[in-house]
Amino acid sequence: MLMPTSSVGAALAAAAPQEMVSLEIGARCHSFWTSYNIDSDLLLAADGWQLGLGMPQGSIPPEVAAGEKVRVTVGGEVVLLGRVDQISHSISRQGHQLNLSGRDMAGMLLDCSAPPEINSKNISLADLAQKVLTGIEGITVKVGDAFLAHRIPQVRLTPGSSMWEVIKTAAEDAGATVWFEPDGTLFIGGPDYSKEVSAHLILRRNGQGNNVLSLEETHSHVGRYSTLEVRAQSARQSNAAAKNDMKSPVLTDLNYYKPLIVVDPAAINEAQLKARAEKMMADAKLGGYTLSVTVAGHRDSGSTPGAPSQLWTPGQRIHVLSEPHGIDGVFFLMARTFIGGRSQGTLTRLTLKQDKCWIPVMAKAGQ
Repeated sequence: MLMPTSSVGAALAAAAPQEMVSLEIGARCHSFWTSYNIDSDLLLAADGWQLGLGMPQGSIPPEVAAGEKVRVTVGGEVVLLGRVDQISHSISRQGHQLNLSGRDMAGMLLDCSAPPEINSKNISLADLAQKVLTGIEGITVKVGDAFLAHRIPQVRLTPGSSMWEVIKTAAEDAGATVWFEPDGTLFIGGPDYSKEVSAHLILRRNGQGNNVLSLEETHSHVGRYSTLEVRAQSARQSNAAAKNDMKSPVLTDLNYYKPLIVVDPAAINEAQLKARAEKMMADAKLGGYTLSVTVAGHRDSGSTPGAPSQLWTPGQRIHVLSEPHGIDGVFFLMARTFIGGRSQGTLTRLTLKQDKCWIPVMAKAGQ
């Protein structure tokens, strides 16, 4: 029988001060939620959040309104900046409830169209982002060192495209990706694979040292192919097709015929086609294996005994030991969700992927 340790059981009790979730809105700070879910996922365009508040006095705080800016903290540490998307006010036999939900700053970029007059050539990723974000306040742009020198030959802009779509497309052409840091910084780059392992997840049959409540291992062949070919649409570009054999060491376990041909009509050179093909190959491998883990609390246990704990944050490299699954290795934390409230303990759901698999450019650089 798998048994959690007593420390896990203790952590399922009421949230400690260092794990208290607070919402700052309109110069006021609210805590003590009946329920909350706070997402952070490097693969999603916008991180969502949802907070439930009991209202025994029956009045909505005047500063709480849809569209207002918010700052979400856990134990005083910022985990999200964004806006309120929706407010739901309900009354039933179960009580009087106010539910707030929204997204981080990426939500604004998804909702806003990019300026249609952008028509730059040989522009850096940072300069493009600044041009796209014209009129949006409070967003700082940061580009990873590996992509600082990259220049975009020609901006690929379709009228009506969202700000997020334009920036993400340019980043992917360079072999990078885009996400928002908790402090509201728009980061263009990739994961840092040079980071040391920052935490350990343990699931032993005898329960010794266990800090995992549940662990699910999933293998999938959805989105994986035996051969992949990315082509430009026009005859002028047909010779620039980037072709990759999926039977290479990238996908050695796919031993049946399953070809895929993709057309990228906006590609202007062979480098863009190759980058697209490599990203698709990496994404397929990334989706082929997932560890879903639930742990107590919102902080890890540190990399070594006595080391300070930190909030679970996507981008961490984590050592996983699960005797029942035969797992003993390092994995990449792709997503996490903080869950809690008065009616339940503080929990965190973690989504782990194979290490050094996401964003091929970063893996090749050994970072």
